[in-house]
Amino acid sequence: QVQLVESGGGLVQPGGSLRLSCAASGSILGINVMGWYRQAPGKQRELVAGITSGGSTNYADSVKGRFTISRDNAKNTVNLQMDSLKPEDTAVYYCKLTTGFRNYWGQGTQVTVSS
Repeated sequence: QVQLVESGGGLVQPGGSLRLSCAASGSILGINVMGWYRQAPGKQRELVAGITSGGSTNYADSVKGRFTISRDNAKNTVNLQMDSLKPEDTAVYYCKLTTGFRNYWGQGTQVTVSS
């Protein structure tokens, strides 16, 4: 069993920053992928950023240059530094872990960008 616990969401003004964190616990293989997805009201869940246990990253075009994903393999944590936030970044952000060909999701954390 794997559990993911997210933290760090909240309300921020346009142009501001937030840092999301996700801690994974349980039966996690050394080779895995962690990432952040988001879902805005009325829209499908979409990939924001992902990072492999080897450190390779990928980003959605809409967040490139503004968001940075990082991880600590020893602690099984993944972070998402979000800078220059825009109103269109408003969504529920979910942490995802893929390990052993199975996907696990966190409960989600709300990010609202508004003046």
